[in-house]
Amino acid sequence: MATLTVAAKAPFIAYSAIIAAEIVISDSDKAVTVEFVDDKNVEKDATVKYTDGGNSVTGDVEVLSQLTSAAPTLANPEGASTWVSFAFEKLANKNFKALATDLEKLDAHLNFRSFIVGHSLSIADVAVWGVLRANAVMGSVLKNEVYANVSRWYNFIGSDSRFDSVAEKTTKSINELRKAVKAASGAKKETHKANFEIDLPNAKVGEVVTRFPPEPSGYLHIGHAKAAILNEYFAHAYKGKLIIRFDDTNPTKERVEFQDSIIEDLALLGIKGDQITYSSDYFDKMYDLALTLIKEGKAYCDDTPQEKMREERMVGDASARRERTVEENLKIFTEEMKNGTEEGLKNCLRAKIDYKALNKALRDPVIYRCNLTPHHRTGSQWKIYPTYDFCVPIVDSIEGVTHALRTNEYRDRNPQYEWFLKALNLRHVDIWDFGRVNFIRTLLSKRKLQWFVDKGFVGNWDDPRFPTIRGVRRRGMTVEGLRNFILSQGPSKNIINMEWSTIWAMNKKIIDPVVPRHTAVDAKNAVKVQLSNGPAEPYTEDKPKHKKNADIGLKKVIFSKNLLVDQADAATFAEGEEVTFMDWGNVIIKKINKEGDVVSSIDAELHLEGDFRKTEKKVTWLADTDDKIEVEIHDFDHLITKDKLEENDNFEDFITEKTEFVSTVYADVNVRSLKKDDIIQFERKGFFKVDESLKEGKIVMFTIPDGKKK
Repeated sequence: MATLTVAAKAPFIAYSAIIAAEIVISDSDKAVTVEFVDDKNVEKDATVKYTDGGNSVTGDVEVLSQLTSAAPTLANPEGASTWVSFAFEKLANKNFKALATDLEKLDAHLNFRSFIVGHSLSIADVAVWGVLRANAVMGSVLKNEVYANVSRWYNFIGSDSRFDSVAEKTTKSINELRKAVKAASGAKKETHKANFEIDLPNAKVGEVVTRFPPEPSGYLHIGHAKAAILNEYFAHAYKGKLIIRFDDTNPTKERVEFQDSIIEDLALLGIKGDQITYSSDYFDKMYDLALTLIKEGKAYCDDTPQEKMREERMVGDASARRERTVEENLKIFTEEMKNGTEEGLKNCLRAKIDYKALNKALRDPVIYRCNLTPHHRTGSQWKIYPTYDFCVPIVDSIEGVTHALRTNEYRDRNPQYEWFLKALNLRHVDIWDFGRVNFIRTLLSKRKLQWFVDKGFVGNWDDPRFPTIRGVRRRGMTVEGLRNFILSQGPSKNIINMEWSTIWAMNKKIIDPVVPRHTAVDAKNAVKVQLSNGPAEPYTEDKPKHKKNADIGLKKVIFSKNLLVDQADAATFAEGEEVTFMDWGNVIIKKINKEGDVVSSIDAELHLEGDFRKTEKKVTWLADTDDKIEVEIHDFDHLITKDKLEENDNFEDFITEKTEFVSTVYADVNVRSLKKDDIIQFERKGFFKVDESLKEGKIVMFTIPDGKKK
């Protein structure tokens, strides 16, 4: 195992090395332990040291270089070393006046770039970002965007969970170390392992096993994504294993279609389990364990009607069947329930825990019930199936799960989980609860989402109004944006009620630097503009698709004397006014022609000598030629009207009357070549994802929210 040792009292914390270590941990099989020492140096004049086997290196540049060689996804392209030296030699200056010249150089370099060198994350990005984070004078500079390109790049790189959140946790770990040293009252200096995330109880590197156990009864939604990503994160952080397990114990709801979709959606998120299993693989074992509970007097068969049983559990009354003999319970379970007879169908099997417990989850929960529906994997072999609460602790223990990470809606059932393990003498499993994520005006219940599908309010589970992985992806959410959002929430135990603007704002950080810019004019009441001195014939020029990112390539821009502008823009013009037509020049409005209150056409003349800095209005325009493309735009509203439904609310009383809005725009000729799922920006209109391309007959695009509250 390799060790990175960092001086906690150094003037500049070695964030670059710590981040590089996190990248090594997340992207390779190598384990790196990060330790802090309560001193200004770790060795002589060095503030950071990296030890791997018997070899050690010290110094920021040397350590960073060594870590980079161990991280397969971290590039070290030609020219990167120059920027690494620049970071540690120039950007570590705490004198802002002296620093300003070097920041101007960095800002100019980043003008058309998303990364410092090349087209992916490299050692240069890690070095520069880490030094800027460590430099105390940079906080307000970055926040106030004194150097716009530096701030944009810094926020973009920081949105990767291995940067900003790791830096914050490093600061927290250093503060904890200082408190510990102070409390030690003169004790010798200690080292302290970096707490990048939560301290999983009894977690050991190389031995942690987590699991994600979806029920194949619907499509994955954003709440499931959080559970999946966190389980994957901790499995990999501890160099352990992730099990994807289908909790297929209810044949009435489950289908192969849902099972396959879950695997596909997890792949979209970049999640691949080390093992895929099924609860149904353990039906024999769970049946035997249920017999064990019955034989030991810890379970009984109960034919109490469901409503009465629910009432008894609510008030804490014992069932009349609680004291059935072991022999009677065995007979009912093995002969009646197992065979799905008429008598068996009246019964369920309940764990005999404590019917008076303050925690209602311990009031003799049901652990087996009859179901005659054929199972999608085992067919008609079984007529009885274990409940989730009985199945999960057993299979977790059998499969070697060390840590069950699950949302805290199960917190009341944790004692029940532990009771089953002890009652059956099974291996202990540690539980960690984290808060579920909820979104305003959003339903996450599979049953309720299915209702919207069945009633025709949406097309299917991939509808862009749905909170499913497929829905938000179809709307324009990127995998990076989704993962960054979930990792930024972390494993906090707090239940989060989020506005969708938060996650869409994160998504914008991903797409804004890299998607091409195009031009569109609203087709409804589009205004014709005739330039009296415009070009005699239309001509074409190549222009950048993205003014700040030359790597995106070039597009064709058609210049003509006949143009189109938006009605909303034309309605603000005045005769004699000078207006800037973006990416061409100034235009003088000569005459405005109207039909009622609607502008029908405008006579104007080019004034390319005009100063765009002196005009109040900068507008988009489009050549009115046969090359323009008609595009159908779809925008959406939430399916329900209330921010947060209460327990007694009937969601059907809060259905939004109209949730889809369709309009048409004329777009530039370049849009013709767009493919399904391409993402673009129409300038001054926002971001859009192609849902249908010309290959399907017409271009249909969905608006992508940008995180701004409407």
